[in-house]
Amino acid sequence: MKTRLAIAFAAAGVLAAASVPVLAHHSFGAEFDAEQTFEYSGVVTKIEWLNPHVYFYMDVTMDDGSVENWAMEMGSPNGLMRRGWTRNSLRIGDTVSTAGSKARDGSAKGNARTVVLASGRQLFAGSSQDAENN
Repeated sequence: MKTRLAIAFAAAGVLAAASVPVLAHHSFGAEFDAEQTFEYSGVVTKIEWLNPHVYFYMDVTMDDGSVENWAMEMGSPNGLMRRGWTRNSLRIGDTVSTAGSKARDGSAKGNARTVVLASGRQLFAGSSQDAENN
């Protein structure tokens, strides 16, 4: 009886795990268009220092005067630290400039290649485009 109960719980666990969508790491080309580049300046509004990618969000004043909040994907935390980044390199309220590639779906999201900090220091953002091209 205990064996059957254990098997039933194990089977239920496997079924439950299989029903949860898997979050796969995306390729650069699947999400971003290298032909659609941007160069934006704006104010940092949020920073997510998490795996597999660090994101920061910035308010960008567009050509028509509207303000859009853009999500900027960078490399992994470890990769950025190897390139000189720290958790304190970007701070909410900093004005920064960034260049990279826009999202294919037209959303306000980009894959950052470089970031020029408020201090004037330019850092490589660990773009996943470069990882695919190496």
